[in-house]
Amino acid sequence: VCGEAADAPGLLRLVALEQPDVAIVDIRMPPTHRDEGLVAAREIRARHPGTAVLVLSQYVASRYAARLLEDQPTGLGYLLKERVSDVAVLVDAVQRVAGGGCVIDPAIVQRLLDGAQPSSAAAGLTGRERDVLALMAEGCSNAAIAQRLHIRERTVEAVCAQIFTKLGMPPDPDVNR
Repeated sequence: VCGEAADAPGLLRLVALEQPDVAIVDIRMPPTHRDEGLVAAREIRARHPGTAVLVLSQYVASRYAARLLEDQPTGLGYLLKERVSDVAVLVDAVQRVAGGGCVIDPAIVQRLLDGAQPSSAAAGLTGRERDVLALMAEGCSNAAIAQRLHIRERTVEAVCAQIFTKLGMPPDPDVNR
């Protein structure tokens, strides 16, 4: 651990100064506790592409996840805080995003599926995309999905990116774009 920040501007300064391998970011930060962490996470990804980002959230906010994933899903994680109460889960997520993987909480994957427009978005998924999505919803890591489907982990990441693109969500009125 190289530091702790009280707000998004402090986080951005700390990342610029320390150049950490991974930044763990709470999605809701002062002063408004809305989406400052999400905005900071996206800015870290843009300014410091070598820094992976793991976003933690108290709530299942699929629209936030969709916004974060739309740029580039590699080296990125989005987990519920309740999931990381198990230290092993947190350590695994940090190692996976630091290695360029993508970690998405199964509850968020399920919400993305539930919120998808049934006749168009979900119906447009290929068989491979449905297989990957089902394993994501079970909580499998990218490596586990790759092993079970006999494909490369980078292929899993590419398929994940395609899935999130196809399951585009309507804008969330509570999120400033």
